[in-house]
Amino acid sequence: MKLSTSGAASASLHADADRLADFVLFTQRSCILNLSNELNKGNVSFPQFFLLAYLSSEEYLTMSDIAKKMGHSTAAATGLVDRLEKLGYVERVHAAEDRRKIMVRITNKGVELVSKMRKEIAADLAGILSEMDEDQAEAVEHTKRAIRARAIA
Repeated sequence: MKLSTSGAASASLHADADRLADFVLFTQRSCILNLSNELNKGNVSFPQFFLLAYLSSEEYLTMSDIAKKMGHSTAAATGLVDRLEKLGYVERVHAAEDRRKIMVRITNKGVELVSKMRKEIAADLAGILSEMDEDQAEAVEHTKRAIRARAIA
């Protein structure tokens, strides 16, 4: 149940949300620039990298799962997978119970790329967080918990 907020509390909430939006945009820009430089070396696009990130947390995904997660058609998802397969980042396997069903899983090479990029993002964020005072760090932690709780619900 949401508590009603007074005008002052509402203004403070909006100011906090604006600061958080600035933080997200700044960190995203910083992380994306680093991602861009690294991914360009391996000829991997952002959508392809995001697909690899999804796959790194799953045993496998079907083409329809990929299309849903990526917000693409199945044909577009197939194109993403084709390119990543040619680069050696993913592989297609047949489901044991139905050989017509194609499963996509990340390879060790793909896991290494995602891991490397995640470490670089974490290092960037650690630098940003190390410059925060205790109140700012507490606000970020509170926001993280709220976002995680909302995603789980």
